[in-house]
Amino acid sequence: MRSILIIGAGKSTSSLIRFLLSKSETQEFKLIIADKSIESAQSLANDHAHATALALDIFDASAREQAIQNADIVISMLPARFHIEVAQDCLKFNKNMVTASYVSKEMQALDDEVREKGLTFMNEIGVDPGVDHMSAMQVIDRIRSQGGKMLLFESFTGGLVAPESDDNLWNYKFTWNPRNVVVAGQGGAAEFIQEGQYKYIPYQRLFRRTEFLQIPKYGRFEGLANRNSLAYRSIYGLEDIPTLYRGTLRRVGFSKAWNVFVQLGMTDDTYSMQDTEEMTYRSFVNSFLPYSPTDSVELKLRLSLKIDQDDLIWDKLLELDLFNSDKKIGIKNATPAQALQKILEEKWTLKAEDKDMIVMYHKFGFELEGKQKQIDSTMVSIGEDQTYTAMAKTVGLPLGIAALKILNGEIQKPGVLRPIHPEIYNPILKTLEDYDIKFEETEKEYMGYNPDQLL
Repeated sequence: MRSILIIGAGKSTSSLIRFLLSKSETQEFKLIIADKSIESAQSLANDHAHATALALDIFDASAREQAIQNADIVISMLPARFHIEVAQDCLKFNKNMVTASYVSKEMQALDDEVREKGLTFMNEIGVDPGVDHMSAMQVIDRIRSQGGKMLLFESFTGGLVAPESDDNLWNYKFTWNPRNVVVAGQGGAAEFIQEGQYKYIPYQRLFRRTEFLQIPKYGRFEGLANRNSLAYRSIYGLEDIPTLYRGTLRRVGFSKAWNVFVQLGMTDDTYSMQDTEEMTYRSFVNSFLPYSPTDSVELKLRLSLKIDQDDLIWDKLLELDLFNSDKKIGIKNATPAQALQKILEEKWTLKAEDKDMIVMYHKFGFELEGKQKQIDSTMVSIGEDQTYTAMAKTVGLPLGIAALKILNGEIQKPGVLRPIHPEIYNPILKTLEDYDIKFEETEKEYMGYNPDQLL
């Protein structure tokens, strides 16, 4: 019997494994779920007749090679930096591979060898990257096939809390790796192009330069720029497009409040603080504020950042229990970002019954037959609960569908790939519709770029 090897059994694998197990009997394959924690692997295998749990330390080269050699296709759910180890083994043993992560330089360097062997290494086949690639390219290619010329492309994705579980002032809960949220935007300026002009937003200004947009049935959101939108010009074949902008979605007001942490330095992950095991939340906040023998921590913060006591931002900070003098960070030599993450996880972790939400929005401006038009394309996916989240669903299903289509020979394109080719994205998007991951489009007259959209 054929076998699919999944390496990594974290929270994001729940929907992927459920999907594959639902197909395992009719399509005659078994699922090998490998993880360093055999308990995690066994929990996801759940005694299914077509699932086997495997204890695997990916740093054990011999065990890793043996597991890969025995599989027909490998899905790597490891942290992105470890995919290359799996990829090199897949190349050695002539195995196809699927990941949701961005194509690294090391992965791209394998492209010639992968092609020569006729293998498919499918990358960026999650939600963002993944569903965003496929849904964008489907519309862009359709416009091109009709003779249209692209004028503008904007794309935003947000992992958010669903309206029915939205019960805090920030309108936000962690639906993915909290660390990625805390350090988002660092490491260089956001780059994009707007009406032919290159634009840059440094980190210290990132959360005050937002664009507002409306999602049908779900209201108003704000988008903040991703670090590098310009890379997508060559990926999507949009080298001459005047406006290209990619960003992250939050509910309106989140970014302005988050900017408090940025300005104080609480999101910094480059140095360790002293005595953080015993440091209280209040002391943590105070460590970023000027010394005063008389003013309270609360007053010093408000005066430093000019926050009025009746400002909603102040209520948001209070809601996080930032000034608690009893709760401790409890992490040895924590960086500011690690300490802040600890505080936020206490308030922003999904409860067992909570539902999350993935929101994706594309805007396409184009010229066709002498007329300028615009297509708005939106997708909203609501999770089931804390385990089967919308994030796990929109990451896991594209991975699983792609893996099956490669396993069954329906996708045979060789190389280190992204899902930007019609023979790949069309059948996957079609299958995703069966799981209620689908886009709604509206077309209207293109009014050009509004210079007031970026504040």
